[in-house]
Amino acid sequence: MINFPTSPPLDVRADLAALRASLDLAIPPKTLDRNVLVATWNIRAFGRVTQQWTTGPGDSPKRGLSHVLYLAEIVSRFDVVALQEVKRDLGGLRLLMQALGPEWGWILTDLTRGSAGNQERIAFVFDLRRVKPSGLAAELVVPIEAETTLTEAGLKTQFARTPYAVSFESQGATFTLVTLHVIWGSNAAERLPEIREIARWLADWGNGGDEFGENLMTLGDFNIDRQGDPLYQAFVATGLTPAPEHVGLPRTLFDDPIKKHFYDQIAWFTGVGGTPALTPPLAYEGLGGNFDFRPTLQKALSNVELSWRISDHFPLWACFSVRADAG
Repeated sequence: MINFPTSPPLDVRADLAALRASLDLAIPPKTLDRNVLVATWNIRAFGRVTQQWTTGPGDSPKRGLSHVLYLAEIVSRFDVVALQEVKRDLGGLRLLMQALGPEWGWILTDLTRGSAGNQERIAFVFDLRRVKPSGLAAELVVPIEAETTLTEAGLKTQFARTPYAVSFESQGATFTLVTLHVIWGSNAAERLPEIREIARWLADWGNGGDEFGENLMTLGDFNIDRQGDPLYQAFVATGLTPAPEHVGLPRTLFDDPIKKHFYDQIAWFTGVGGTPALTPPLAYEGLGGNFDFRPTLQKALSNVELSWRISDHFPLWACFSVRADAG
């Protein structure tokens, strides 16, 4: 069992203080009986951690103990966070949970085997003071007899990394989060079958009368290149609606004004065209964003160096009301 040291060096504590101040400005506070903050974060190759506070050019892995503390400080600002790219070695995730403290829980998939799955797991971490699992934990698979867009070229009728669904409850509001990491493939066209299938899967689930199909949200890394492209159109074709506040936000450290990515998404059905909408007391508050950790954590690091210590993706979040008197 890995044990997290209890006394960070002075420079790490200073960086944590600066990070907290930045988060205070960027993320709305958790408010008892009023809101729930949902986030998704692809943390690059989140596996083994070097057992020292800082890491240098010769260290492998590049992520050290200070970086796990920074990850935990960011994660702690949300109530439920879907994590992608959790690896076989759970050392980093276990340290993250130690840093978050005993009030936090976690649940994750088994290892995805095969080259397309990249030896990854998908996880949820959640603040037990604010939310709790409400019964469902399931991987989404395509019935073998079903007519599906996942053909032989689309990985033999199944997803490369099986979408993971977990239901939660907060202040009487129940919701099911479905997270995934869409196959990257050799080109964008290879991602289309998975995106199209998850959109159809969720629409069928939401309209099927299953109690866990109410208040469905999907979040994760969809590897959508840009808004309006064929991948995005497949994503929204069945009524899924991404948070409007996320439009135009950079998703990765490597985005630029000319080539913006639209990889990460948080989306749900809004009732347009007969799709199932969010039901009270759960309601979107019109608050959402990303969190750019570079101003406080980059210092002299290049984007590539920072990506291996924190991540190449920014966390993406959305705030929902759970007030019984909302509306």
